[in-house]
Amino acid sequence: MHYSKNTVLALKKDRVKQPSVPSSPSQREYRLLAIKLIVLTIGISLFGLVMIYSASSYVAKKNFGDAFYYVKKQGVALFLGTAAMFALSKVNPGKIKKLRYVILAVSFALLLIIFIPGVGVESYGARRWINLGFMTIQPSEIAKFGYVVFASSYISEKGIRRFRDLLIVGGVGLAMCVLIMLEPNMSITMCVLSVMLFMLVVGGIEIKKLLILALPLALAIPLLIILEPYRLKRLTAFLDPWASPKAEGYQLIQSYYALCRGGFFGVGLFGSRQKYLFLPFAESDFIFSVIGEELGLFGALLVMAAFGTLVYYGFLTAVKARDRYDSLLAAGITSVIAVQTTVNLAVVTGCIPPTGLPLPFVSAGGSSLVSFMSAVGVLLAVNRKGGNFYSDNHKM
Repeated sequence: MHYSKNTVLALKKDRVKQPSVPSSPSQREYRLLAIKLIVLTIGISLFGLVMIYSASSYVAKKNFGDAFYYVKKQGVALFLGTAAMFALSKVNPGKIKKLRYVILAVSFALLLIIFIPGVGVESYGARRWINLGFMTIQPSEIAKFGYVVFASSYISEKGIRRFRDLLIVGGVGLAMCVLIMLEPNMSITMCVLSVMLFMLVVGGIEIKKLLILALPLALAIPLLIILEPYRLKRLTAFLDPWASPKAEGYQLIQSYYALCRGGFFGVGLFGSRQKYLFLPFAESDFIFSVIGEELGLFGALLVMAAFGTLVYYGFLTAVKARDRYDSLLAAGITSVIAVQTTVNLAVVTGCIPPTGLPLPFVSAGGSSLVSFMSAVGVLLAVNRKGGNFYSDNHKM
């Protein structure tokens, strides 16, 4: 059938434009997100390996006769963490949900085993590690992710509608905090508390119920500081580190020296002066100080940008998740990375009182690296499920 030119024009004018319907993310988008998560995680971890060598080579040579002592241990952890990350990325998150009580029980069991004489390892007045003979593990690094699995499962099923729900989710978190505090480990305790409050907020808790829990916690923090003299000394050192330059304020002052010496572009890789026994724990809790000294403000900002991007992709994984449990799980894991990174950087730069907390993926510490890389594996699993890459995706 043929139409005249005028008829065709009239039909075009009368045609009703159909509203566009947003399409769901394609599998290609999910694959691209997975690649970004993997590249960032392994990239930051490899960068950490280089910085651990730079920060620890002198101390390792002096104490153990091997400049690569810490690098070798971290290298083994990086291998194990990478294997765990890829293995967990293929596990349907629904299967992890089924094991939530087992995971939670193991987390509490590990925290309790620390206090068994001969098993728990004490260092610098704190009992935070378990001696396995061939290696040591830090249970608190595992427990915080165990809590996220439990909280995500519970909230996705029952929500935070009743006061009982708040008592269960908050009570489990507080019980974990008590055990970690007894080690003592104030930094991880604050990390777990922050993650617990985050899970309650994203879980949809009412403001009134949140205040019922948050206000007593806010009042308890000053009490905990006062009860332990060393915490009060750290707070005093934070307010004025030069009041005790050879005692509590020493570490923070040395961190300031490192960051200031780095300037805008740093003194060059492996050129740090503070790592020569001036800055305590240069390879672990204060490794960012060495990064700032060697790579300068520019390099430090790049590292912060890498972490910020990783956190962004973590929360993007939560947004793209197919169901509420997966979304809460991804958001909770990402919150752990975000909180711990923020606290570490805040301590090193003197924004909050000094506390021992490793920088995720970068600081020396096998338990920390394996735990965080395993957690990224779960993020990849959530992303994989969202992209319908499981043949049994309908199964939980």
